[in-house]
Amino acid sequence: MSAEIVEISDQTWEKAVEKGEKPAVIMFYSPGCVHCRTMEPSFRSLAEQYGEVILFGRLNIASSMWTAERYGVRGTPTFKFFCMGRPIEELVGAVYPAMLERRIEDLLEHGEACVRSSTAIDYEITGYG
Repeated sequence: MSAEIVEISDQTWEKAVEKGEKPAVIMFYSPGCVHCRTMEPSFRSLAEQYGEVILFGRLNIASSMWTAERYGVRGTPTFKFFCMGRPIEELVGAVYPAMLERRIEDLLEHGEACVRSSTAIDYEITGYG
């Protein structure tokens, strides 16, 4: 694993993504996913290219089910884009690397404006009134 890609878990999610200082691109993957292995070299290449300004991370949905469920991840690979801790976009499946790079460029150019016009997430979800 390249040093530019951070392995994230349920325990490290909040600090790395939600309260992180950089925008983030997270690849939700599963160990047996053929398409995840296909996308890995492209994701690593983009991390090397944009890693100074964006956090690139991977989250194993088999071992970090809570975070995957919380963000509605149903298939792998799923690429979610975060700005200021909020999800702003996603791509699902083995996508063209050029599509992934274009979304990263959009995140850098428009991510903060998108977050400013979105609703904040209420993290105090208990089910009790």
